[in-house]
Amino acid sequence: MARYKVIIEYDGTDYVGFQRQAPEAGPTVQGELESALAAINRREAVTVFGAGRTDSGVHAAGQVVAFELNWAHGSETLVRALNANLPPAIAVKSAEECAPDFHPRYSAKGRRYRYSIWNAPARSPLRERFAWRVWPPALNVSAMADASARLVGRKDFAAFGTAPDEDGHTVREVREARWETSGESGLDFYIEADAFLHRMVRSIVGTLRQVGAGDLTPDEFGAIVDSKDRSRAGTTAPPQGLCLIEVLY
Repeated sequence: MARYKVIIEYDGTDYVGFQRQAPEAGPTVQGELESALAAINRREAVTVFGAGRTDSGVHAAGQVVAFELNWAHGSETLVRALNANLPPAIAVKSAEECAPDFHPRYSAKGRRYRYSIWNAPARSPLRERFAWRVWPPALNVSAMADASARLVGRKDFAAFGTAPDEDGHTVREVREARWETSGESGLDFYIEADAFLHRMVRSIVGTLRQVGAGDLTPDEFGAIVDSKDRSRAGTTAPPQGLCLIEVLY
């Protein structure tokens, strides 16, 4: 029996999140992975552990999972076998044997997300599958970048989310928070931290949209960060623009 570290990519549009739920709730990424593993493991159940419990509709380019499996055919063959049994929206990118005590979530040193906005007057069905269309107005990216700088550092981010564990705290260290433009209308927000609160990135982006629209100044955004008051954050951005890019170890 060996433990495997596996990197996966998925389009989360049609899933109710990563974490396995009751069947009536709908399909999950973890459920699909465990079904694929059972198919190559003589129908014996295999439990998958993930680095992050992405919400319904959220995507991943670098989600990390781990599981234990009796497999005698090498990692490359494992990748091919899993992909042959996974639906088109989920793909295994790589697999390797790892230390017995490796855990995708608890061994992680950080995570990196991207949130995409389509800031254009014309709808774009293809782009909007993976981005939040914001219009009007044309967003002030310079102001949003100024406000984003107020996120960097070790702070209490209670204004933007709740701890994923019942007894957890809301202090996190944000190492990167910046915007990039993509073409004339695409905006990508990149944020890296040691860990994230539940819906933290989407709440931050929703509030930064208010800065870009001129409803908040960067200083007012900074005051929201410092307030630790969840009621002061803006509307939470929709899930389809969010993608887990990388888990750091």
